[in-house]
Amino acid sequence: MEYNVKIEAFEGPMDLLLHLINSLEIDIYDIPMAQITEQYMIYVHAMKDLKLDVASEYLVMAATLLAIKSKMLLPKYDEDSLDEEIEFEEEDPRDELVERLIEYRKFKEAATELRSREEERGQVFTKPPSDLSEYIEDSNLKDSIGQVTVYDMLGAFNKLLRRKKLQKPVSTRITRQEISIEKRMDEILVSLQSLRKRTTFTSLFPSNQKDHLVVTFLAVLELMKRQKIIVDQEENFTEIFVEASEEVGLVGQT
Repeated sequence: MEYNVKIEAFEGPMDLLLHLINSLEIDIYDIPMAQITEQYMIYVHAMKDLKLDVASEYLVMAATLLAIKSKMLLPKYDEDSLDEEIEFEEEDPRDELVERLIEYRKFKEAATELRSREEERGQVFTKPPSDLSEYIEDSNLKDSIGQVTVYDMLGAFNKLLRRKKLQKPVSTRITRQEISIEKRMDEILVSLQSLRKRTTFTSLFPSNQKDHLVVTFLAVLELMKRQKIIVDQEENFTEIFVEASEEVGLVGQT
């Protein structure tokens, strides 16, 4: 069974040849066969001296280099002595080796690029999509209670607070009056049911006390979540309207 030896950074004889060409700064299209063969054989002998089993492909390449070197040493034909009627075109014995080296270098560069991308991709962690169907009823308010989302309500509440602040008198007497969210929800429902028509969002905030404003806003959000009121808005950034859902009881009765 053939054993493939990896020496340092070399994966095979082509890899070793490329290393020698680069380290010796040799033009790959004009390889000095004597020099490259000598350096290649030094590596092969070093492998044997280290008592490593040299893969057969290294020996085959060594034989190929020696054969090319021998052809390069043969005397060239004297074109002047040839018959003028005979056309002779001498091939460079290195051509096949050069083509193999160039092709191998392309694959080696592509492999390096793919390895770099693999390492970069390994730094990214993903997870499968989560099933959020159980939260749709609570979060997708546009589909269940009209054309208004919680973000629209927050924007309207922020405008309301700024308006209340501007309308606040210079001197006021603050009295603390605690009220629960559920009680405020019932008050809002009674008010909406008595009107029997939709009213503006701002009309639900008669008080200027901050605690009362916050409780009222939370009560409206909770009524939206329980689908006891319908909140609508004709266009973005316009007035928000509120009305009671049909045949809905008070919070304390449900």
